[in-house]
Amino acid sequence: MDAANVEDRTRALADWVAGLSIADLSDADGDQLHKLILDHLGVCYRGAFLPWGAALQRYAQTYSGTGKAVVFASDLKVTPAVAALVNATCAHGLEHDDTHDEGMSHPGAIVIAVALAIASDKGLSGREVLPAIVAGYEVMARAGMACGPDIMHHGFHPTALFGGFGAATAAAKLFGLSAQSIVETWGLMLSMAGGSMQFSQDPHGTVVKRLHGGYGAHNGTMAAQLAGLGIAGPAQAFDGTYGLCNLFSASPDPDRLVRGAGAPYEIHRISFKPYPSCRLFHSTIDALRTVTDGFSPTKDNIEKIVVGGPAVFQTQHMMYRPTSMMAAQYSLPFVLGAALVAGPHSEQVFADANLGDQHVLAMGDRVTAVTDDKLEKAFPAHFGSWVEVTFKGGETRQMEVMDSYGTPANPMDGAALLEKFTGLVTGAKPDFPVAQVDAMIRALADDTDVSQLTGLFAK
Repeated sequence: MDAANVEDRTRALADWVAGLSIADLSDADGDQLHKLILDHLGVCYRGAFLPWGAALQRYAQTYSGTGKAVVFASDLKVTPAVAALVNATCAHGLEHDDTHDEGMSHPGAIVIAVALAIASDKGLSGREVLPAIVAGYEVMARAGMACGPDIMHHGFHPTALFGGFGAATAAAKLFGLSAQSIVETWGLMLSMAGGSMQFSQDPHGTVVKRLHGGYGAHNGTMAAQLAGLGIAGPAQAFDGTYGLCNLFSASPDPDRLVRGAGAPYEIHRISFKPYPSCRLFHSTIDALRTVTDGFSPTKDNIEKIVVGGPAVFQTQHMMYRPTSMMAAQYSLPFVLGAALVAGPHSEQVFADANLGDQHVLAMGDRVTAVTDDKLEKAFPAHFGSWVEVTFKGGETRQMEVMDSYGTPANPMDGAALLEKFTGLVTGAKPDFPVAQVDAMIRALADDTDVSQLTGLFAK
């Protein structure tokens, strides 16, 4: 479809969403969906055992018995909106969930949580769920691309801002809404859209960032439910005069809302996270690995570390003394110090009890950041960065990485993702049925009841 010839891009996107079915998905799409769902289930289940996951389970107790949607790692079955709130928060709560780089957001935590919650409640099959997930990713990603990276400089968190639209899309598909009702669902969601980056400035009050996944999942589900009851939201939620793009972006590109005929789905432009830290730093970690010979003993001779990257490194990620897990995972100095001391895969190094680790802090104190104009221009299509390490004695080593491990350009394969999933779930429950889950995800397109899958993640 030629975007230049589309007057109402919101409606064009809704028409595409309404028409998408399992018949439109190829074997390659199915393979990618398997990876996305497996990765989501792992981070969601592990996140349910973190403090905010446990707190939200207590919140969900109030709604016990109100529906059939599973709250992960519990015996609770609740309404889809409540299950989506809890599960999406858990999935986004470990800083290990997937990313759409150019859209600057984490679609899987929200879209898949909503799709599984609704499908479990309504007894739907994978043949209905898989197109809903594809559509949710597509809309959430396109909303981010249409608004562009300047929203972060204005203090809006992309996952919070765009997540509700991905959730609303998946929910609307599973509720069987028409294209017109999908437009109205997005119109309702528009008045709930938001999400501040203030958490990046606070060393302690950061759990709200975890909730940005849950807020979007809950609100998007509710918007679709209300639209299904005949409550109409305004048209052109994305490209209208006061639509999402014009409200939140100083330089929007609404043509990005329109999917070209035959273009690959945005599910194929997803980056998986091998490290439990802010996605921006993954290229930095990969570069640091190279210049320190795999985080070898040469790290003990480091005098200083200079990192070049997009401007947000300096404006939002240079907290040297974080006092919460979230703040530590969002701190470039702490993340690099942790990688050098404990390795980049350690989740435990970010636990509250370890935030005062003097070895990590001392290494982090050697980190400074500068804005690189080339990398700023490449962002967010590429989350590139470079590292320059100066060692005692004057030796300097530098490495630039444009596409980190886990990106479509440098992918994690199925075996690596299964290994990640296994580590996450068995770390919480040693006898977790890994092989059974893997097989059930592969069978979703064969009309498998989704509740059989989600039931394996109950308590």
